[in-house]
Amino acid sequence: MLDVARDIIREEGADRLTLAYVAECSGVSKPIAYDHFGTRTGLLDALYRHLDAQQSTALRAALAEGERNLTQTAKLLAETYMHCSADSSGEWHAVSAALAGSGALGQVHQELLDDYTALFASTLASYSPIPNDELHRRCVGLIGAGEAIAMTMLSGHCDESEAAKSFAALIEGGVI
Repeated sequence: MLDVARDIIREEGADRLTLAYVAECSGVSKPIAYDHFGTRTGLLDALYRHLDAQQSTALRAALAEGERNLTQTAKLLAETYMHCSADSSGEWHAVSAALAGSGALGQVHQELLDDYTALFASTLASYSPIPNDELHRRCVGLIGAGEAIAMTMLSGHCDESEAAKSFAALIEGGVI
């Protein structure tokens, strides 16, 4: 059902996303969708977490492939982040906006941001002389910058390669 929900957002927008419509498009009864997600907000929360898990999994897999220096690591972090944003065709931001509209974004967003920040900080710690608490705060800022650059890319103001290059420069400069 989450893949169907993602397709609905991609093709018809987040406003079209309802449990009844997801159930219909998934070929299941409405009670199944309601039992599984509870509410539209529950569906959005599950979809947001699903998209985040895909991005985190892709990043962890890329990071597991060999050793690299800071420049290469920053480039890998940036390219993976921008590719995941481009690949999601803006669904991530649409789901985020829909959750914000429901008032439920804060808690889930903070939880996922904390996890992603920890991943960035642990990845970059061996390249940085900055104390861990300061590195963590900088990674919060870097991820915020990455999200802003991704939005610029998704709105057509730059391509994926340009976005990744800009983000990589920020990452590298932000940890030394």
